[in-house]
Amino acid sequence: MHVMILGSKADEALMFSRRVFLAGLACAAYAPFAHAQEEPMYFSADGAAISGYDAVSYFNGGQPLRGAADIAVMWKGAIWHFASQENRDQFERNPRAYAPQFGGYCALAMAQGSLSSTDPKAWKIVDGRLYLTHSPAIEIIWEKNVDEYIHLAEQHWPVILYE
Repeated sequence: MHVMILGSKADEALMFSRRVFLAGLACAAYAPFAHAQEEPMYFSADGAAISGYDAVSYFNGGQPLRGAADIAVMWKGAIWHFASQENRDQFERNPRAYAPQFGGYCALAMAQGSLSSTDPKAWKIVDGRLYLTHSPAIEIIWEKNVDEYIHLAEQHWPVILYE
């Protein structure tokens, strides 16, 4: 059995160097996470996701309804407003089913590798998922090649938040 007894200044310096190295290594491993998420996971204008519109209303009525600030829930760092208690309850049971894709950022901009705000009235549901675009004019462009734009956007999401 080999036992090392520390006591000399050289031994103490060696142990200190090892500790500094291990601490630096731990910091280096953590660094990507410390830098991550410069943009919020869900785009929120006016202090609420989807500019205060009810995410469930896109699916239940085919028209987006403005939510009420007193019927809200916090999810993934954003405040979500709802037009009714029932819609809020439905969202809470399965938020991923109702939350817009790509964090509510513009689906066309995401396909091009950038982040852009969205207009809650420029939207489309594709294969049971909600997609928002920057404006009605951008929505027209996006609809010309939806499948390709979704494919491209999926390659950028969520990595783009960390760049």
